[in-house]
Amino acid sequence: MSGLAISSLTLSHFRSHKAARLVFDGRPVALVGPNGAGKTNILEAVSLLSPGRGLRRAAAEDLGRRPEAVGWKISARVAGIAADHDIETGAEPGEPRSLQIDGKPAPQTSLGRILRILWLVPAMDRLWIEAAEGRRRFLDRIALSFMPDHADVTLAYEKAMRDRNRLLKDQVSDARWYGALEAQMVEAGTALAANRQAALARLAEAQDGGSAFPRAELSLTGPDGEPDLPIEDMALALAEGRRRDMAAGRTLQGPHRSDLRAIYASKGAEAGQCSTGEQKALLISLILANARALAADLGRAPVILLDEVAAHLDISRRAALYDEICALGAQAIMTGTEAALFEAMGDRGSVVTVSDDHGMSRIAE
Repeated sequence: MSGLAISSLTLSHFRSHKAARLVFDGRPVALVGPNGAGKTNILEAVSLLSPGRGLRRAAAEDLGRRPEAVGWKISARVAGIAADHDIETGAEPGEPRSLQIDGKPAPQTSLGRILRILWLVPAMDRLWIEAAEGRRRFLDRIALSFMPDHADVTLAYEKAMRDRNRLLKDQVSDARWYGALEAQMVEAGTALAANRQAALARLAEAQDGGSAFPRAELSLTGPDGEPDLPIEDMALALAEGRRRDMAAGRTLQGPHRSDLRAIYASKGAEAGQCSTGEQKALLISLILANARALAADLGRAPVILLDEVAAHLDISRRAALYDEICALGAQAIMTGTEAALFEAMGDRGSVVTVSDDHGMSRIAE
């Protein structure tokens, strides 16, 4: 099975890269170099070929190389779901990010119909022990990978909720205004919750085939671990909760308050109570399950971005990771400080050296 792939990537004034060009052959590739060479910046550039703000969730104005501040651009040739495409995205100083696909302006949501890109970065290592917002975002990225319209549903729900919150803060009491916004929240929230549950079901199914990484049992809960609000009860809960919400100045019930619960299945332990190594293994397991499910759906594996993952695995786990990636036929773009971390990949992948030579990126196999 051949995967979705980036065949070429060109960066102009993006993050630390004044100018850089990489050519890929579809195999897994390891970007190797010292800290500060710009390896993660390359992964971030690839992540911006999917809907959203990329793996760092940065604003467009923060992506340009400093001190020039002349605007930034990413250009890529990709083997997409149905055809090959040329993608160009970037921003001029003070302007929002723009996107062109095959030379024509396009909305960011279009990217989800061309490529599916998954990632695991060090910032996610604390996912199971920090605030629920990060876990919701993690699950929503997974749902988006299966259902490209999930971004539109999420935006519709958040817009209606922001408008309702504005009424609450202004102490507005007109039930008709609330009723209209709550109807929009229920409609979008129903789709949002259904997409999340569908994503959890796909992950559970994709973990049944066996893996060297631990199985995670996932479920959705409400705040503080209580049962999640049934979506069919949402309209009544919003109407009855207006007075309490007005006192708080925000909406206290709904899918924006859901949390993702994970159990390390073989131990029966909450993910947050597991060791840091076990938590990392669970994350890798879920990324691989996501990739397997997408490969089954699309007939082509997604692009996988793994930032500094190999350094946290022992030799056998590293080899198992590379075996699973290669079995999928996925183009995985990985980073590390030493080529030795990727020896178990052998000639199934390639190693590319990245260095920063006085502001000009040097990239060589």
